[in-house]
Amino acid sequence: MTTTRFVTTHNILQLDATHPYAAKALTDAQSMHRLVMSGFRGWVPDGDTEPRAQMGILSTWSIDLRSNSLLIVIQARVPADWTPIPRAAFTQQPQHLNVDQTIKAGDTFTLRTVVSPTHDQPMGKADSDGQRTSRRRSHTNPSGVRQWLTARLQQPGEPATSPNGSRRIGITADLTTLGIRMLPPSVSNHHRNLRITRAELKGPVTVTDPRAFTDALTHGVGRGRAYSCGLLLARPSQ
Repeated sequence: MTTTRFVTTHNILQLDATHPYAAKALTDAQSMHRLVMSGFRGWVPDGDTEPRAQMGILSTWSIDLRSNSLLIVIQARVPADWTPIPRAAFTQQPQHLNVDQTIKAGDTFTLRTVVSPTHDQPMGKADSDGQRTSRRRSHTNPSGVRQWLTARLQQPGEPATSPNGSRRIGITADLTTLGIRMLPPSVSNHHRNLRITRAELKGPVTVTDPRAFTDALTHGVGRGRAYSCGLLLARPSQ
């Protein structure tokens, strides 16, 4: 039986959403990206390519409007330093958690993730070879998100890549018990009019391919990973 080991760190930041530093990150996706990356200065030389991927940085955030609390969870393979964030913006001291999880087929987890689900939409007429150009579109309703997820679920014995080229994530799930909620898009008017469609997935999953699941935990899933999408948070079921 294949067994894998997932080792990483999680940083948990709790910020006052009314503080200007946090409020700007909440309303602008590029500002949120800068906030996340501010904790990892110096690990990669300035100007180097793909610093986020090199440091294994993934993130997700949620907002409680009743308490004006902004919660950010950041995964990374290197230690973080959050002194660049104003102390007054924090409602609690940053928390650092070491994750060391052994994973095998049949293990069950409660999964939460925010993803940016997209698909290729054919455009125009087919050429002489029967090929059509396509444009990347976002799924904007739960039905489309289910289609996106179904292409990435992995039944026992299936390869890690689906026939359409999607990278499977080594788990199965009962879509009738998995919660799907469309979230407001992340936008930035200061960065190429950025607009990222987001959906939250939450519920029980079962591991079928430990290597594929560990890869998905390590590298994230889908698009928008620089903008707080794609981080899988998996808690072992009791």
